[in-house]
Amino acid sequence: MTDRLPGSRPYLEKLGTRIAAVGSVLCLGIDPTPDRLPASFPRTLEGIERFAQLLLEAAGPYAAAVKPNLAFFEAWGSGGLAALERLRGRLPADLPVILDAKRADIGPTSVHGAAALFDAWGADAVTVNPYLGRDAIEPYLTREPGFAYVLCRTSNPGAAEFQDLTVGDEPLYLHVARTVAAWAPAGGVGLVVGATAPDELRRIRAAAPALPFLVPGVGEQGGSDGVVLEAGPATDGPAAGIRGGALLVNVSRAIASAAAALHTGSAGDPGEAVARAAKGWAGRLRVLA
Repeated sequence: MTDRLPGSRPYLEKLGTRIAAVGSVLCLGIDPTPDRLPASFPRTLEGIERFAQLLLEAAGPYAAAVKPNLAFFEAWGSGGLAALERLRGRLPADLPVILDAKRADIGPTSVHGAAALFDAWGADAVTVNPYLGRDAIEPYLTREPGFAYVLCRTSNPGAAEFQDLTVGDEPLYLHVARTVAAWAPAGGVGLVVGATAPDELRRIRAAAPALPFLVPGVGEQGGSDGVVLEAGPATDGPAAGIRGGALLVNVSRAIASAAAALHTGSAGDPGEAVARAAKGWAGRLRVLA
């Protein structure tokens, strides 16, 4: 099996190489909040940046990709964005970066949004919302590296409110999956599918066998990593030839909380706690082929 395939996009090539190197489909989520910092870290932007850097240094070596959530840095205003920019600049070149922004808007807005995420921020991939249709997502697909994960069936408790609505003779999330799969010849597209909906995940994989999946919802949200490893890998197209079927399973709080659980004055080292948690998750999400 090769990790560089004819017709694959630069992001998929980079992801395949990284998965092969670490032997896992772990995606490290970066979304620190003051109430989840270790006791020794100040509940300030400085503490947020220090802890995010600790996560990247301690857990990054076990990860196939990292996924900073922009909202957690935007909440601090321009200082938060500056912190994220510094963190982005320290990442190793071989580690794929997915900026979790959930963007998509009318054409000119999306053109500028894609420029911000890919050019200014140096994203390898981004997350986008399908509600406005393909023309709102197209700028994210055509801009190099131009890979976008489209929200399909999310992991939050209220996901079914709209995503399960019937469109024709199928739920909306399946309609999204089939529609996005039809965009695949243009390249550069995958799906966000939550681990908290295992039956839906299986149905989406059957409807879109060639699309890479980014799967949140394991760990503290309670999704089954076993089901995800079984049904998550792509089974067709260039993604199927990537190690692990180009699957990524996002884990954030379950790794970050390992450090937050240490008490003030504890002999435990936050970095070592994070590294142990990340190594454990990488082992659970191990891929051999």
